[in-house]
Amino acid sequence: MIISHRHRFVFTAIPKTGTHSVRQALREHLGPDDLEQVRLFVEKRLPWPELARLGHGHISLAELRPVLGEEMFGGYFKFAFVRNPFERFVSYCAFATSQQGTFDHDPQGVMRHFLFVAPPHHHIVFRPQHSFVCAPDGTLLADQLGRVEEMQAGYDAIGERIGIPSAPLGRANSSKHADYRSYYDQQLKDGVARLYARDLELFGYEF
Repeated sequence: MIISHRHRFVFTAIPKTGTHSVRQALREHLGPDDLEQVRLFVEKRLPWPELARLGHGHISLAELRPVLGEEMFGGYFKFAFVRNPFERFVSYCAFATSQQGTFDHDPQGVMRHFLFVAPPHHHIVFRPQHSFVCAPDGTLLADQLGRVEEMQAGYDAIGERIGIPSAPLGRANSSKHADYRSYYDQQLKDGVARLYARDLELFGYEF
């Protein structure tokens, strides 16, 4: 998460949505009083203990709201990037087993394991995307959502809104896999559709 007092915005970093590319582009424009929490590539913590102790940079808007205060939270432009849940799940499976290389040898076996055998609901990277940008009652808290599938255009539009000039986004921490559609059979499609039903509905994605 990045909180910029200089540009009056909040960027909430949904896992597996190209967040480190966006972070790198935004950092060039941050002021001395701007804040970030991140653990990969660089280590930074927000000044609020209840958020700092989470130990990761994927803080939801609902978690930030009470510590930032209603006036500042309401006055700042809040944005994130979202991704097709079917592709994001493939990316998660490749990422989670990258050290063992399991996904390379048995991608459907890995996908079935995480969907039907031992879903890692406690893992921050596995959480549905809407949980990062919605209030507990389901209300959308973000002012704008870019799409990973149109990453550069989305970043440019958000940059124009917050007063930051356009810049080419780099690639960072991306997982390697083929076209996500090639990994799915009907059972896997149905499993992801059930698990991430709210994300598909809210963000308008299909297989």
